[in-house]
Amino acid sequence: MSQRRKVGTSPKPDSGDSSGVGRKHSICMVSDFFYPNMGGVESHIYQLSQCLIEKGHKVVVVTHAYGRRKGVRYLTHGLKVYYLPLQVMYNQSTATTCFHSLPLLRCVFVRERITVVHAHSSFSAMAHDALFHAKTMGLNTVFTDHSLFGFADLSSVLTNKLLTVSLCDTNHIVCVSYTSKENTVLRGTLQPEIVSVIPNAVDPTDFTPDPSQRQKDRITIVVVSRLVYRKGIDLLGGIIPDLCLKHPDLHFLIGGEGPKRIVLEEVREKYQLHDRVRLLGALEHKDVRGVLVQGHIFLNTSLTEAFCMAIVEGASCGLQVVSTRVGGIPEVLPEDLITLCEPTVRSLCAGLEAVIAKERSGSVPAPASIHARVKNLYTWRNVAERTEKVYDRVAAEEVLPLDRRLRRLRSHCGPVAGSIFAFVAVLDFLFLLLLQWLAPCELMDAAVDASGPRGLWRQDACFKKAAKKTDEQT
Repeated sequence: MSQRRKVGTSPKPDSGDSSGVGRKHSICMVSDFFYPNMGGVESHIYQLSQCLIEKGHKVVVVTHAYGRRKGVRYLTHGLKVYYLPLQVMYNQSTATTCFHSLPLLRCVFVRERITVVHAHSSFSAMAHDALFHAKTMGLNTVFTDHSLFGFADLSSVLTNKLLTVSLCDTNHIVCVSYTSKENTVLRGTLQPEIVSVIPNAVDPTDFTPDPSQRQKDRITIVVVSRLVYRKGIDLLGGIIPDLCLKHPDLHFLIGGEGPKRIVLEEVREKYQLHDRVRLLGALEHKDVRGVLVQGHIFLNTSLTEAFCMAIVEGASCGLQVVSTRVGGIPEVLPEDLITLCEPTVRSLCAGLEAVIAKERSGSVPAPASIHARVKNLYTWRNVAERTEKVYDRVAAEEVLPLDRRLRRLRSHCGPVAGSIFAFVAVLDFLFLLLLQWLAPCELMDAAVDASGPRGLWRQDACFKKAAKKTDEQT
C-alpha cells in the first residue's frame, strides 16, 4: 500500500472478495452539475445513484451550492447530497485553484468512507479537482464523459490538455456512445481498453404516449432543448418559415430557454407566426412529458451530441423523431424509428416533409407500439449493472503511488505540461500531509449512512417490515 493511502484515508471496509466482484462500494458522485439545475448530466447522476442504492451500494453526491441550497440535503432513498460553498465561475462550473477544494473533499471522502470517486462531465472543474485529490488520497477513480469536443479552436485545445492530465492515471473512463469513446480516446491519448461505453437511459414510466392530447386539425412539431448555438437553434430559425409557408396546418411547440431564444422570437415576429409558434420557456423535468404528448413529430437540430436523451424521450412518448446526423445520435435509435438529416436547413426540411407526408397518409406506427420498443432499449437498471461491473474492476486495481504517478504525468502529458502538473501533484500531496497533521483522519467521525448495506434508512425499513409481519401473524 502506498504512503498516500496511509496518510490520506481510512482503511477500506472489507465487504467482498479481493477481486472486487460482489463488493458493496461506497461511491462519491462528483460534478458541478446537479439538482436543482436541470440537464442530462444531472438526470444521469440522480438516476444512476438511485439504482446503485437499490442494489445495496452506498452513494453520496458532491456538488457546489446553488443559491440558498447549501450544506447537506437528502433526496429519495437516503441519497445524501453535499452542496459545498465553492464559488461559481461560469455556466455553473466552479472556479478552481486545485487546492482550495481539498480540505472539503477530503472531509467528505474520509467521513463517508468513500472507496470509489466517480466524476462526471469534462466541463466540470469540481470533477477534475475531485479526480486529482482522490488519486492523491489513494482512492480508485472513474470518470464519465458526457460531451464531444473539437480539436481546432483554443478552448478545445485547453480543455483537451486538462482532460489528458485528469485521465492519464484515472482507473477507468465511461463514455455514453461509441462516437464519444473515439473522441475521448483521441482527446486524452488514452488506451481504448480502459474506456467503456455505457449509454444514458430514460425512465419509461415517465414518458408514456397519450394520443388524446394531440389536436386532430393540425400537425405539431415539438422541440425541447436548451436554446443555445450547440443545439442548432439557428437551423430551427431557418426551418420554421419555410415549412409554415408550405403547410398551413403545421404548428411548432418549443420548450427551453437560452441566449438563442431571440432568434426564434425574431422569426416569429418577422413572419407573423405568433399563433403557430409557441415558445414555452424553461420546463421542469416533470412537465416535459406533458409537452411531448401534444406533438406528432419530435425535432432535434443539434450540431454536436454525444448521446441525445431527448430523442429517446420523444420516441418513448410515441412521436416520430427527426434529427441531425451528428455525433453519437445514429447509434441511439433503430433506423425505422428516426429520420436522420444533415445539419442543414434544406436537409432538415426534406426530412420533416417526408415524415409529415407519412403522418397525413396514416402510415406511421402507433404511439403505443413505438413506446413498447423503446422502453426496453435503455433502462437505468441496465446502466447501473454495467457501471457496477466497472466499480468491481477498478476496486481490484492498484492506485499509482506518488513516484509512479509523477513519471506517468511527465511521460503522458508532455515535458512542459507534465512537469507543471507533476509539481502541482507534489504540492497537493504536501498539503494533504499538512491536513492530516492538523486533523488526523483517525479522529474524524464517520458520517451516518443513510444508504448502503449498513444504511439506517434501509435498517429502519426492514425493521418496520418485520414489525408489520409480526403484527399480521399475531
